[in-house]
Amino acid sequence: MEQPHTSSLHVETEAPEPSPLRKMVAVSSIAAGVQFGWALQLSLLTPYVQTLGVPHAWASFIWLCGPISGLVVQPIVGYTSDRCTSRFGRRRPFILAGALAVALAVFLIGYAADIGHAAGDDITKKTRPHAVAVFVVGFWILDVANNMLQGPCRAFLGDLAAGDHRKTRTANAFFSFFMAIGNVLGYAAGSYDKLHRVFPFTETSACNVFCANLKSCFFFSIFLLLVLILIVLVTVNDPQFTPNQAIQNDDVAALGSRFSCFDQVVGAFKDLKGPMWMLMLVTAVNWFAWFPYVLFDTDWMGREVYGGDVGQTAYDRGVHAGSLGLMLNSVVLALMSLAVEPLGRLVGGVKWLWGIVNVVLAVCMAMTVVISKAAEHERRHGVPVGYPSLGVRAGALTFFSVLGIPLAITYSVPFALASIYSSTSGAGQGLSLGLLNVAIVVPQMIISGISGPIDKKFGGGNLPAFVLGTVAAAISAVLAIVLLPTPKPPADGDKVAAIPAPPSFH
Repeated sequence: MEQPHTSSLHVETEAPEPSPLRKMVAVSSIAAGVQFGWALQLSLLTPYVQTLGVPHAWASFIWLCGPISGLVVQPIVGYTSDRCTSRFGRRRPFILAGALAVALAVFLIGYAADIGHAAGDDITKKTRPHAVAVFVVGFWILDVANNMLQGPCRAFLGDLAAGDHRKTRTANAFFSFFMAIGNVLGYAAGSYDKLHRVFPFTETSACNVFCANLKSCFFFSIFLLLVLILIVLVTVNDPQFTPNQAIQNDDVAALGSRFSCFDQVVGAFKDLKGPMWMLMLVTAVNWFAWFPYVLFDTDWMGREVYGGDVGQTAYDRGVHAGSLGLMLNSVVLALMSLAVEPLGRLVGGVKWLWGIVNVVLAVCMAMTVVISKAAEHERRHGVPVGYPSLGVRAGALTFFSVLGIPLAITYSVPFALASIYSSTSGAGQGLSLGLLNVAIVVPQMIISGISGPIDKKFGGGNLPAFVLGTVAAAISAVLAIVLLPTPKPPADGDKVAAIPAPPSFH
């Protein structure tokens, strides 16, 4: 017998009221703990994995681990958390599990060199295969864990906003703000090369000062993350989800018997409305611009700006200077995150704001070529390697700082729009944000796969990938303004409870 079409189920129960802002701030604060670890990953791990013997041209392939796992994990975790009936709530079990997985991952990454040495690596040789294997496993687990954390956290914010568009945007702006705070802490720790003295046991025969400093940074990051998550688990209520709040018992049985998680994810793609497709397209193009920067920011400082190679003092000086630049970037990111809502109103809507800052992103990415050529010109005319002029250093740090402006929008606006569009996308908060993550990780997979070989073909540097980012940023600016619809506030009485809609039956 044919089942009725139920793709836009409206719940006949009274919609919940938005939660107090303090609860949204508490949940958003988890981003600081997550991003502390990510900041270390982004600033130090590409140089670190090269010290284990992975060539620069192949280092980008290591980063394929993250997007491949994210491509699968985010939608599945989003779907499962939408329908989790645990007595601890829908989102909190995944947040706790993600935190424990992060702790395991950073242990494997930090101790990769030691574990590899114990497994038989010869530390006198350039390549240490066992250490690389442990590192890659830890990297996979870290990305899976971060997906288990960030997706449910953002979905939790959507639940707490309960359909209020302004609170949804504000909550995601606070999430972006705390990401910036985590970045500041992470990049500050990464730029300080004596942190390992707090934990003297971290330096071993297989783990040099750089490696020991990375371990020490990770110790601090996991402590911060666990404290923030404990606060949220204790203070923010996450009501137990009972399916009969939205669906009659016979419909639940039909769902359970006919639709698996994979069916739901595929069905969600089929049922996506135009606004969500447009959002995913703009997001994908935008991340083609961001990932060259994400993958090679500190490596660019070490190679192109400071003129060093991996293992040389000049390169290490550049990496630490890059960490300082990333810290300045995060300060601007934090300040800009608090201004997203008023600036959006000032320029005529968030899509205009996103388009404008993508122009800023394109200009900044193009400036990497100018800065690199200026540094190269200085070295050809007698400036020592590792000691670029004040003008070049100032230009590079300005590049990092200004990028905090578009980054604040990238960290908040797309996710807020996904939460808003989810009311018509055929998916719940968690699944909608998981689908948006697909639009983020696919570009990362492509960039990770092609940037290394392209850079090698053009001389082994990072500039070809940055030029690609310049073009993508300009395109995404146009697409954001032309394609994205302006969200309309729901009419009184149109709000529905913040629960997942079931798939349509045909």
